Amino acid sequence: MAHKIIIKTGDVTVEAVLNNSPTAKAVWGALPITGKANTWGDEIYFATPVKHELEPAAREIVEMGDLGYWPPGRALCIFFGPTPVSTGSEIRCASAVNIIGRVRGDPTIFKKVKDGARIQIGPRVTGKLSELPRK
Repeated sequence: MAHKIIIKTGDVTVEAVLNNSPTAKAVWGALPITGKANTWGDEIYFATPVKHELEPAAREIVEMGDLGYWPPGRALCIFFGPTPVSTGSEIRCASAVNIIGRVRGDPTIFKKVKDGARIQIGPRVTGKLSELPRK
């Protein structure tokens, strides 16, 4: 069963859905997670306590709105457009990521997020967005 989460940073609050991959399950088990947003082109990534290996389905080219897990940095990635290593309109990662889910709605809202901003992810409570605990 896919799990619904919320991502909150500044005035941006977005719902996303985790898939059923082993990495997504590990992320779900570690929630809530709070980190510092790093921007790299139209990608946000932030460190997590999750440690997981690269999965066989990992890839370097992703789609807008994908959520990825980058094993070398133990980081979650939110993709909303080209990165510095993209060619044309493709969305290319620094290296392969495990796809763990997708943003619901327009992922370009993450363009508002500044480097260094506090970012939180947590489970979505049925019927409404949950309040994330302050850490």
